[in-house]
Amino acid sequence: MSPRPRTVTDEDIIAAAAHVIGRLGPGKLTLADVGKEIGLSAATLVQRFGSKRGLLLAMAKSAADGVEACFDMVRAAHPSPLAAVIAAATDMARYLDTPEEMANHLAFLQMDFADPDFHRLMVINSRKQLDGYRQLLREAIDAGELADCNAGRLARSITAICGGSLISWAVFRQGTAVSWVRADIEAILEPYRSRSAPSARISRRSTGMKSRRARR
Repeated sequence: MSPRPRTVTDEDIIAAAAHVIGRLGPGKLTLADVGKEIGLSAATLVQRFGSKRGLLLAMAKSAADGVEACFDMVRAAHPSPLAAVIAAATDMARYLDTPEEMANHLAFLQMDFADPDFHRLMVINSRKQLDGYRQLLREAIDAGELADCNAGRLARSITAICGGSLISWAVFRQGTAVSWVRADIEAILEPYRSRSAPSARISRRSTGMKSRRARR
């Protein structure tokens, strides 16, 4: 007899756990809380993930595994590479409605720093994010949306601003998290925006692309 198919996927459970973390934080979260959120028993979650720590590690791994897909989605949704950069940079903020939720997710970040298994996944996630931003910024340069610059350094600045901006929003509590982060990302990108005319941009793309890539 073949096993009964799972009606609730691991991805569904991980998404439910993320919602619970937003409400309670990882310290207070229990498998029973997640089970109640998704409609499964705690015993079923133990069978799937082994323990609460196993579930949280699965969340961290899922996040790291999904970075490329997230960048692919924003690239597909935004023909403008620069608009895709802003969409990617504000993605996390879209899931935060209150400063309390931000605090609870920061508690997960503490686990990333303190636990070697979580830290390993955080490094993978972070490197993929840097690669994703760097590629989008290179595309924005080639499209004439940004002036010629060091895409790698700018990508590092964007990732730093994203995290710091969310904390700042939680401190000042003005507007939405998305609008706050977007304003900070726009500010860091503004000096790099191309001021050349469209005709000059076309000429630069056709004659200067190889030299730009060589400098990067």
